[in-house]
Amino acid sequence: MLRVLVPALILLGFTTAATSSWPREKTRHLKPSDLNRFLGQFRDDREPDLVLSFLTDGGTVYVQSDHIPKTALRPLSKAELVTDGAPLHFTFGRDDGARYSSLRWSNGALTGSATRIGSVPANIHFRPYTRQETMIPMRDGVKLHTVILRPADTQQALPFLLSRTPYGVDEWTPISLHQRASELAESGYIFVEQDIRGRYKSQGTFVMMRPQADHSDPKEIDEGTDAYDTVAWLLENVPENNGKVGVMGVSYPGFLAAEVAIDPHPAVKAVSPQAPMTDVWIGDDFFHNGAFRETYGYDYVIGLESSSENAFGKLDQDAYDYFLYGASFLNVARGAEIADLPTSQAFLHHPAYDNFWLARAVERHLKKVKVPTLLVGGWWDQEDMWGPQAEYAALEPTDTAHENFLVLGPWNHGQWHEAARQLGDLDWGAPTGEQFRKQIEAPFFAHYLKGADGFDLEDTATFQTGTNRWMRYPHWPPKNGIQERGLYLSNDGALSFDKPSGGDATSFTSYLSDPANPVPYRKRPIEATYAPTGSGWYTWLAQDQRFLGARKDLASWITPVLDKSVTITGDVAADLFASTTGTDSDWVVKLIDVYPEDAQLGKLAGNEIIIASEIFRGRYWKGFDSPQPLPANQPVEYNFSLHGADHVFLKGHRIMVQVQSSWFPLYDRNPQQFLPNIMTAIPGDYKPATQRIFWSDEHPSHIELPIAQNGGE
Repeated sequence: MLRVLVPALILLGFTTAATSSWPREKTRHLKPSDLNRFLGQFRDDREPDLVLSFLTDGGTVYVQSDHIPKTALRPLSKAELVTDGAPLHFTFGRDDGARYSSLRWSNGALTGSATRIGSVPANIHFRPYTRQETMIPMRDGVKLHTVILRPADTQQALPFLLSRTPYGVDEWTPISLHQRASELAESGYIFVEQDIRGRYKSQGTFVMMRPQADHSDPKEIDEGTDAYDTVAWLLENVPENNGKVGVMGVSYPGFLAAEVAIDPHPAVKAVSPQAPMTDVWIGDDFFHNGAFRETYGYDYVIGLESSSENAFGKLDQDAYDYFLYGASFLNVARGAEIADLPTSQAFLHHPAYDNFWLARAVERHLKKVKVPTLLVGGWWDQEDMWGPQAEYAALEPTDTAHENFLVLGPWNHGQWHEAARQLGDLDWGAPTGEQFRKQIEAPFFAHYLKGADGFDLEDTATFQTGTNRWMRYPHWPPKNGIQERGLYLSNDGALSFDKPSGGDATSFTSYLSDPANPVPYRKRPIEATYAPTGSGWYTWLAQDQRFLGARKDLASWITPVLDKSVTITGDVAADLFASTTGTDSDWVVKLIDVYPEDAQLGKLAGNEIIIASEIFRGRYWKGFDSPQPLPANQPVEYNFSLHGADHVFLKGHRIMVQVQSSWFPLYDRNPQQFLPNIMTAIPGDYKPATQRIFWSDEHPSHIELPIAQNGGE
């Protein structure tokens, strides 16, 4: 849910406000000839899309980039510059005595380097904006804190771009606007940023993912009515607007943007829910197919409900040990003194898919495309990968005007607002986030809010990984040129497109699943979700799975080396026949691309990268609303989605399928015996169980793959 904005320059430490706790070092006064040695452009060695320009003005050295206006630097020596208010330190290296040829930067534990690519600083223009704050009244009298930014260089009537958030809007300034939305800022909109009810400076009571209200009752309120009232106020009270409004947001703000699309104000002409939390029990933040996302739920309750301002990052030890020692969520929540907070109570009293979660399921209310909608998501989104695909699917049957659009890229959560050339060790060869913003996002809003030409997306754009190229389709998933084929699990860890024939009750692969030693979901130590620095949360889905080593509590199947590339374009599903000696179980299925051991691949040599994955909690085998014990030692068929993919398993690679029964501590441990409520389990409830995955003609466990001919075009 949390939209963490960390473009490269923000990560380096460029901020808009001083940090008084940072000690000021003594300034060194330099001669003009010394200052001139800094002049020029330097490209970051790891982030090639980050180019820093150093220039002088009035005896002061400044740094700027495409996303950062001129920021003053202070010399500590002939080769050292620092920023006031942030602990960013540049140390330069020289080549011929006239110009520095390289630099190293540091910001606390973060370090990096850059190399000179030119001696003339770039001439970068930033559109000036004015800022005002106001309190906008809602229909029930509650007032919401709002920041309004508008271009200062024009009197032209402009459209609004509205974003609503629980994460605070005080940091939205003319400078931070260019850091966060440079393409849209240069185009020119009246930007409106608003604290939702009960958060930061807004009045009222915060309700996590407030349910949809009955809009026939004028006294009822929800996030949609608050947005409606905000739009009405803006049209009436902000001069020189063109009467059109766009709404956008990422993560929780993406949910808020989707709420607008259900019953929009007539002035709303475009919405873009990006990584929207959509159904937090089925496939987004808090549960996946009934399996509870324990670390995320814990961190999020603390972050949003223990204070009216963000309070993330309070875990100071390995989360694996912390949650293992805590046993159930009830015990952990009591220990952290959060058990009585509203969403903790929801977890404890509504573990199944009941009306509490159904009321918050946004896709159930998206029954018609009432306003042009651009949905955006990432293949490796660790928080809300399911949401954009689900909302697109809900709207698509009614899209008679062809105004339901979907973009899926090679990103983690919200990464499309960075350059996004890389994710972990994966390199896409181009700044995919910048491409999306310039070629799709900015033209989308310009078309529907300003009447501009240039938006040419027919329906769906995806970034096809493996070949690393953008693809466009008339529908998602595409239908033409796609053949559904089963990739079957077999004996001796073999994986084949040939369906097994024969076999009997002994045709299975087994492993022992022990809740006392669950399979970690990423490398340890596992930091708090939003730890201030260095958290592996952001890239864990793209992490090499070889960190699991030779663990015996999972099973793997793998193809021979591919003699030709295999392209999958569409929805991937698991059809698993499995049994357990217990009466409850979790089933995790991962579809993995295994890279060859080729030195030319560098860090990727031999990597095992997840392409699609999901978990299913066995107790819901007969329905998400009616948990029931599993029949011990009897095969049960589990059919569940691993969601969409557009990926090419290249020639020379191999395809792997991996099955396990824990993914800890992202998901809470299954006691492996049926309990009325796993949330309240005690240590003695957790029992080892022997798991069997069957592979015979009677029980043909397999992955259903959408195989594309000619790339699915």
